[in-house]
Amino acid sequence: EVQLVESGGGLVQAGGSLRLSCAASEFSLVDATIGWFRQAPGMEREEVSCISSSSSDGSTYYPDSVKGRFTISRDNAKNTVYLQMNSLKPDDTAVYYCAAVEDPDCGSEFEYWGQGTQVTVSS
Repeated sequence: EVQLVESGGGLVQAGGSLRLSCAASEFSLVDATIGWFRQAPGMEREEVSCISSSSSDGSTYYPDSVKGRFTISRDNAKNTVYLQMNSLKPDDTAVYYCAAVEDPDCGSEFEYWGQGTQVTVSS
């Protein structure tokens, strides 16, 4: 059974940093496109980053809301994808999810989802 497990969430003050991890089992992330999403209470789910598969060009995507503050990266040897979040704001508070799909490029519909990790940014 494919599992994605997020970790690294927590409580941080505004301006601080967190690094989220997404580890996969029974699934290789090397040739998968990985996305990070977040959902705050009462809000729609928002994609905050994507990295295309290693067999593609490994390109990344960030919406304007996080561009310049968030960085997605992958460690193929550890079968793990990371989301480095800097200069965090209270508006970044949400449950963060990673998702994967065995397609080469961002923009695909994600097939596998993790259970989420809570990120809370205090003002």
